[in-house]
Amino acid sequence: MRSNIRTVPRSAVVLAVAVGAWLATGNPLVAEPAMPILEATLAELEQKTPEVSTRELRRILSDQGATVLDARPRKEYAMGHIPGAINVGGKPGVAASQYVPDVAQIEQSLGDNKSTPIVVYCSGPFCGRSKRVSEELAAAGFTSVRRYQLGIPVWRALGGTTQIELEALVFVHAADRTAVFVDARDAEDFRTGSVPRAVNLPANRLERGKNVGEVQRAKDDGRLPMEDHNTRIIIFGRDGAEARIVAEAVTAEAFHNVAFYGGTFDSLRKQIR
Repeated sequence: MRSNIRTVPRSAVVLAVAVGAWLATGNPLVAEPAMPILEATLAELEQKTPEVSTRELRRILSDQGATVLDARPRKEYAMGHIPGAINVGGKPGVAASQYVPDVAQIEQSLGDNKSTPIVVYCSGPFCGRSKRVSEELAAAGFTSVRRYQLGIPVWRALGGTTQIELEALVFVHAADRTAVFVDARDAEDFRTGSVPRAVNLPANRLERGKNVGEVQRAKDDGRLPMEDHNTRIIIFGRDGAEARIVAEAVTAEAFHNVAFYGGTFDSLRKQIR
């Protein structure tokens, strides 16, 4: 009997690349072993710049092996971006639907060093901003331009934390009454005063492992929003390093919308009282 199984067009695939694709072998029901999800890329055909996987991007950030450029508008970047990514203004005179970062500003920020490795990302697999700016960068003479085309949604889905900027944190605190604010400082410091509506999840009480120790207690006593894991959670601490430790622990508990503030507690208290 002739098989009616059809292959799925790659352009329609987001994360299917992570679980393997049907291959045109002698037997259409036999597939190669699944690709590890952290190695996945969108793998679109006929693209002008290459992609990097989530694992590659993690390594690049750890090694500081490239300039990572967030191709989204400033307000979107400020709400939550990959830690270590930079952002520049948009190209003048371009319609909002065709938004693209200003290559001239990128050149200026990099000191006109066109051999600098660059990785660009934006709002996910179907976002065109990273494609547009990567092509403009290549046309301007930059020789090492790649894209993390899976973008910020997949970064979060695969356990990546994001960083929020001060102006966005202040806005969210005023406008979003559903957001959860977590103070990562010691319990003693928390008792002396914190941001209004904040709960305390001290970094110094964390334990290794999933669903253990203080994190488990925070899930059980209501400090963490167990009824909706998509709730926005913003974590701050004595400094960005302390906040990030707690953010990564909370993200590992399947909360999908976690961001940490990279500044100091004192800088935050000046803006929110």
